[in-house]
This record gives sequence, C-alpha cells and structure tokens, in this order.
Amino acid sequence: MLLFIALPIVSVIIQSVYAPHEQVIREIENCGVFGCTTSTMVDVEATAAQSEGAPMGRFVGGDIFTDRSHLATSEIGVLWSTATNIGDFLDQLLNLPFYGALAFTLTYTALVTPLSILLGFAIALAVNAIPKLFRGPAIFFSLLPMIVTPLVGALILFWMVDARGILGSVLQALAGDPNLSVKASTPLMWTMLIIYGTWASTPFAFVVYYAGLQTVPQDTLESAMIDGATRWQRLRFVVLPHLLPLTTFLLLIKIMDNFRVFEPIVSFNAGAHAQSLSYFIYSDLSSTNQLLSSAAATSVLTILGIIILLSPVILRTWKSFGRASS
Repeated sequence: MLLFIALPIVSVIIQSVYAPHEQVIREIENCGVFGCTTSTMVDVEATAAQSEGAPMGRFVGGDIFTDRSHLATSEIGVLWSTATNIGDFLDQLLNLPFYGALAFTLTYTALVTPLSILLGFAIALAVNAIPKLFRGPAIFFSLLPMIVTPLVGALILFWMVDARGILGSVLQALAGDPNLSVKASTPLMWTMLIIYGTWASTPFAFVVYYAGLQTVPQDTLESAMIDGATRWQRLRFVVLPHLLPLTTFLLLIKIMDNFRVFEPIVSFNAGAHAQSLSYFIYSDLSSTNQLLSSAAATSVLTILGIIILLSPVILRTWKSFGRASS
C-alpha cells in the first residue's frame, strides 16, 4: 500500500506545489557596419544551474491550483462581478479550461454510472430467466463489449457515426439534414461518448449481478411464491436487498472508473468538443514543454473529486457495517 499507492500520491502532491525554474534571459548586443542591435536569448547554462540547488523547481505553494488553468479564483471573481445573470456566469465559467473539463467529467460520471448499473442488472435478470441451454451464448454476447479492446470498440463506433457510416447515415435521414455530423456537434459528441461509456461498462455490472443472482436463497424465493408474492414483490423484497452490497461495490468502482474517463475522448478524437480531467492531464504531459506541475495539480484535484463523490457511498457502507456488527 505504501509503495504503490501512498508514495506516488505524496510525490504528485509535492510536485504540484513546485513550478519549473524561470528561464534566465540575457540581452546580447550585436554590432556591425550599420550599427548595433540588441537581441535576447535564453541562457541555457544559467537556467540549468538553478536546478542544481533546487531540482524540484521553485516553491510556489498553492499558486498553481488557483491559476487560470485550474481553479481560476481571480477570474471567477471578475466573471461574477461582470456577469448579467447566473446563466451568463455559468457560460463564461465553462469556458475556463478546468471547469469545462470538470463539467464533462461530472456529466459523464452522473449518467454512465447509473445507466450501466441498471442495464447490467436488467441483462443479468434476463439471462438468469432463460433456459440453461441458451445461457452460455447469451453470456458470451453480453460480454462482447468487455472482450473487445476499449480503443478498438471506440474506434468502431466512431466509424459508425461518421457521415459515411451506418449510424451517421441514419441520423442524417432522421433529422432530414444531409450535412448533420456528430463530429461537428458538441451535444451529439457528448451523447455518443455517454452511449459508448454505457455500452463498454455494462458487461462488468452484468457479470457481478449475474454472479450475485446465483447466490439468492432459493428457499426464501419459494416461500415468497407460496405466500402469493408476485414476481415484482420477490424482486423488490428478496433479490434487491440480497444484491445491495454488490450495488454498493459497483457504485464505488464505477464512480472511480468513470471519473477518470480518457480513452473514449482520444478514440473519438473529441478533444475539441469534450475534455475530461484525465484528458486535461494528458494534454499537459504531451505538450512540447511538459507541464509537470500543472498535470500534478490537476491530478490532486481529480483525487479530491473522486473522494468527494465516493464519500456518501463510503459513509453509507460504514454505517451499514456498524449496524451489522452491533
């Protein structure tokens, strides 16, 4: 735990309060037959010498967290004082890089998490109800999204929604607009990313719930049937309470997983329409000048976001175990 979890997190936190040393600029005077000119250049040796005494960089504290690329505290104050109404303020707020990425990340997590869990539960119930002879093929087809590599699956759907693809052509026909393009529309791109996320993460919920259904006490179900309980009543009062711990487990896993959404944005080439916090970190690290401190600050904020989202589930689990032990 210390080696693979705690130490990397501590390392990221330390990096987030240090910024790279500022470049040392020198003025150079060049003289010729037509006079002298002054130019500036980076003194590589002097800049490198700064790192000898302070290899981590210069200590800036929380300045990186509050700059325009992150929490933008100064910019928010200006926006609030100049905005005409709350809608105008929110529109301008979402134009800031961090808050735009946070908006998509929260939207994706809030929709994909419950949709994948509900759909996985419905598929598990359906597969568990069919004859055993057909369960094998049904399980195989239900697991196909998990078997296919996420990047490949996203690329396949990306090609399908292209204007020349099957889904793209159908959307154009339904909308009556031959120029309609999912790739050029931010709302449609968000919709496709959410659909793909639900499709890709549903099989895991299906596997967990299907395994849980095999452990439901049959005696209890038979007793409920003898007492005249309907199928819905058996599901509500016997099956769902039995699967509640699995639902809590799925919520924890899905929230953490969906809050770190990254691959679909890369696969769909959707960086112009949707950026998540993980994609924000990737952009910092893949830029010409690697912005390690900025990426570290975003990573810390991402960890805090996950902790905040998981807090209600963790507290509920803690209370449940407390009641069970007492």
